[in-house]
Order: sequence, then C-alpha cells, then structure tokens
Amino acid sequence: MTDIRTPPEAHAAVAGVDAPPAAAADRTAAIVPVPQRRPHVVIVGGGFGGLRAARLLKDADVDVTLVDRTNHHLFQPLLYQVATAVLAPSDITIPIRYVLRRQRNATVLMGDVRRIDPDARTITVDDAGWTLSYDYLILAAGARHSYFGKDQWEEVAPGLKSIADAYELRRRFLTAFEEAEKAATQEEKQAWLTFVIVGGGPTGVELAGIIPDTAEAFRKDFRRIDTCKVRVVLLEGGPKVLAAFPEKLQQEALRDLEELRVQVRLDSIVTRVERDAVYVGEERIPTRTIFWAAGNAASRLGAQLGAPVDRAGRVLVEPDLSVPGRPEVFVVGDMAAVTSEGKPVPGVAPAANQMGERAARNLLATLRGQPRQPFTYRNKGDLATIGRHRAIASFGKLQLEGYLAWFLWLFVHILYLVGFRNRVSVLVQWTYAYFTYQRGVRLISGAMTTVGSTATPSEPPSTRPPVPGWK
Repeated sequence: MTDIRTPPEAHAAVAGVDAPPAAAADRTAAIVPVPQRRPHVVIVGGGFGGLRAARLLKDADVDVTLVDRTNHHLFQPLLYQVATAVLAPSDITIPIRYVLRRQRNATVLMGDVRRIDPDARTITVDDAGWTLSYDYLILAAGARHSYFGKDQWEEVAPGLKSIADAYELRRRFLTAFEEAEKAATQEEKQAWLTFVIVGGGPTGVELAGIIPDTAEAFRKDFRRIDTCKVRVVLLEGGPKVLAAFPEKLQQEALRDLEELRVQVRLDSIVTRVERDAVYVGEERIPTRTIFWAAGNAASRLGAQLGAPVDRAGRVLVEPDLSVPGRPEVFVVGDMAAVTSEGKPVPGVAPAANQMGERAARNLLATLRGQPRQPFTYRNKGDLATIGRHRAIASFGKLQLEGYLAWFLWLFVHILYLVGFRNRVSVLVQWTYAYFTYQRGVRLISGAMTTVGSTATPSEPPSTRPPVPGWK
C-alpha cells in the first residue's frame, strides 16, 4: 500500500482520491491510503537518466511516478544555442507528459522534491508538504553550476543549466548590443561588447565559439556599433580547454577559437566578479556580460540519503548504481559518482542515458529474482562545435575535425533530440541560419534592468548618446 500525504484541497488531483467536502476539510496534512497492488517506482527528475528509466519500465508490472520541477524534458546539449538566439526554447524541450502519454503505468507530477526519508521510503514534494511513498526510488535530479563557495557571483555571472537560465543569458546577450548602441563613451561601448566566459569545458567553448558568429549576423542591424568587433574572453583555470579530448583535438579547438578572435586565457583563475568587471588575480577585465560555465554541483537531495558524497555532492554509488546499504534506491546521471573500467564516468548526456537504462534493468532483475549487473559506460564518442564549420570529434582512435566533424555533430544532435517536431524545427532553424547568416529568436524578455547599467530615468538628457531624433 502506498501513502500519499497531501493537503485536502489537493486530494482531487491524486488519481483515485476524492476531495472531501469543503466544510469538513481539515487544513492540516492528512494521510490518505491508496490501494497499491504493484511495486511503486518513484523517479525524481525528467532529464536524460530519469526519462530513459521511465520508458524502459513501460511493460513492467510496476507503477511509475515521475516527479520533476518542470513539465518538460530538456535537451541540454543545445541549451547554449537558445542562450545565443539561434534556437527557440520550444525547439529543445518536449512535455514529459507527452513523451509518456501512451505508457499506462506511468504518472507524471510537476513538483519540487524537498526531502527524502530513506528510512520511511518517502519523498516530500513542494512546500505544501505532500509525500509519496516508494518501493524503489531512482534519483536523477541532475546538477547546478558551482561557484566554488562564491555563490554571490551567480547574480552577476549566471550559469546555463535550465531553460530559465537560457532565457536570462539570452536577455543579457541581446541587451548588451542594445546598450552598446546607446553608450555615451567608447569605454562604456567596449565594456558592453566584451563577453567573458568562465570555464573551458564544452559549454564554455561552444558559447565562446558561437558568440562571434552570432554577432556578425547582427552587423547590418546597428548604426553606432560594429558588432563584428565584439571581444570574447574565455577564462580557464586549468592548463587546457576541453580536457576530456585528446591533445591533438584540444590544440585544434584552440586554433579555431583564435581564428574567431576569441581570447583564450589558460591557467587563469577568477578571483573576483563585479557588475562591471572580472578579476584574474589583480588584473581587471572590464565587461558588462559574464557567463559562468565552470564546475557542477549535484542536487542537494543526494546528501539526504545518508550515503557518502564527493566534493561536488555526487553520491558514491555501488557498481549497480544503488546507494550503499539501500538496494531499493538508485542514483543516476550528474548525481552519481561512478567509475567504469577504472575510469570516472563523465557527466554527459549519453552517460546519463546509459545509467538510467542500467538502473531500470537492475530494478527489473531484482523483481524477477535475478542478479543485478554492474554499470559499464560505453563511450560512443565525444563531440564539440566551435562556431560555424568548426568542430572536433573523438571516437577512440578515430579523430575528426573541421567540416566533417561539424556535419557529424549536426547529425548526432538531431538524431538524439526527443520528438519528431523538435528534429524538424531544429533542422529548419539551422538551415535558415546557415544560408542567411541570421538568427531567428532575438526576443528580449524578462526584467529589463541590465547588469552593470547605471542609467536611470532621471539621467540628464545631456549625458545620453547623440542618436538622431533622441531628445
């Protein structure tokens, strides 16, 4: 039997439970027994690992409840293209309910999991405090960006992990050109046209590579600035970019970035972030736009399992992806610290997919009385794109670069997108951008107060830029 604890006004939202009369409603949380004849599997997170696990349980004699704080699955590898106005958010997202609509044993709930009680085998969702009990739990809540103890930097230097993050980065990216067009001094104009990216991993490199191409597409749209003269600075604290790639491809990526006029600074640790500058040691880099792509921190839910975690908050799981001492709980994706064949498994989408699959298969093996299998990561290759026509690809001994790697990157990403509509839409957008050099999603939305802006409505007219017709 599964208990669902929920405020009375929410009872009707739970299948098979009727809401009590309003007059008799108790305002405190109630325990409502719901008959449960089959094992109940709760999956937290609708990303690559969680969604893969849910779909593999389609024909199993279990009931599946997938809980996610949003209503959509996100194809995170293309998130940076939403942030730079190449793709629309709807191109890389798809409703989780739609994906699982034909899976009769699956229920999707939108909610934020706040607490896990592994002893009681329950999770608490949302501030209202309703709970779900489980027989098996697959935790796939992902990760957020890490500021290495400087969380106050996030307001000035946002990271890129969600659609909301992409909206904010796109707003800041497009607003930088608008503010530069209005700038009263050359120094202010240059600060707005300087983009600093912290972190030389795939996200940082792909952001750095796409900004010059995107800025060039704006060249005919502005009158007082030359968008082709943007300054992009990529700061990497280590000695190399794209550390997971072979040395030869790392050097190729560096050459590609230099051809795009990206200033790559290796062994450059950020020591301070302000609204109008980034500091590397005592060196000050004036900028009004900073993007953070350095480091990950796993969801804090992992720490509630009572299992050991590493410095990034990832759970040190058993070879079968279960939590030590709790075989009914699995952790997958960016939340799991796991090795395969003696090597750490990278935090990439293919690894999350494979972990979700192995967790689901091990769960089914347990139900059938069969032994579980250890997780083995099958590296199908690493790809990264560095702007237009530039990419690198590593498939073991086979290493590609340039046009061939770029076309392969395009094909693989379209192939792995969830949903036929998304594949067609992304293909159309990329084709449009390729032949027209234009970006189709240049909408600035959200709060219009720009980071680093000092202009106010009461500013004297004499300090405003000399734009024709501006009084």
